[in-house]
Amino acid sequence: MIDSTYLWIGFNVFVLIMLALDLGVFHRKSHEVNIKEALIWSFVWIALAMAFNYGIYHLMGKVKALEFFTGYVLEKSLSVDNIFVFILVFSFFKVPSLYQHKILFWGVFGALVMRIILIFSGVALLTKFHWLIYVFGAFLIFTGIKMLVQKDGHAEPDKNILVRLFKKIYPVTNEYHSDKFFVKLDGRKFATPMFVVLLVIEFTDLVFAVDSIPAILAITNDTFIVYTSNVFAILGLRSLYFALSGVMKYFRFLKIGLSVILVFVGVKMMIVDFYKFPIALSLSVIIGILAVSVIASLIKPKPETT
Repeated sequence: MIDSTYLWIGFNVFVLIMLALDLGVFHRKSHEVNIKEALIWSFVWIALAMAFNYGIYHLMGKVKALEFFTGYVLEKSLSVDNIFVFILVFSFFKVPSLYQHKILFWGVFGALVMRIILIFSGVALLTKFHWLIYVFGAFLIFTGIKMLVQKDGHAEPDKNILVRLFKKIYPVTNEYHSDKFFVKLDGRKFATPMFVVLLVIEFTDLVFAVDSIPAILAITNDTFIVYTSNVFAILGLRSLYFALSGVMKYFRFLKIGLSVILVFVGVKMMIVDFYKFPIALSLSVIIGILAVSVIASLIKPKPETT
């Protein structure tokens, strides 16, 4: 065993180093991320997560390693819903593919900060007020059912209350200025559409975090496991977006699968005092639901519209 303080410090140093390498070395200049590059980075992040999982197994035991892996798979699957929103937001604001990586990088950075706050507050609340687990469970069931019955519509990010408020208090240019978030024109500072898109991305991630944090708390209330599995899922989100954005429309049943997963996790939280699902069983159910939704999408693809 190793002092948990060193684990926390070591992991956060690793995250900072990877973020610095990502933006400062590998993506120092804005460029269009192709599928090959995205797949390579997706593999790198998954490999790092699995290597970390092995480290958890070696240092903390089999149960904690299984908790991490289940949490990682859960968060990774729920993060797919973020990709749907990213596609809609980038399409609405007509963000050049050249600049999308920079927006997602800073979006991820902000998401990490928000997740830390939500994770610590969520664990603390569940520890002190056990009855809140029923509230979280009911919320997840409601969210899953809402996602299931809600029809896909056209996103209107420009009507987002945060965006509307920001535009009232700060001037925004009508066009992009390279990959800059702010520019100075005629001696006056303006925000660019790049920054407005970043605001929308941060806001949507906050909304998704409200769903995903209670979901993983149904797997474990170990703060370190919850935090690290979330971080690895988020860090791999950008490469997953660039790898899947072109083919997401073909997985017509994936959203249904995610809805069922949320309902399952919600039910799991609601009955925890009567029956505690083994972690291995929870993992099997989550992977099984994802597999069925993907296979069903491939067998019965969405009809082509003319």
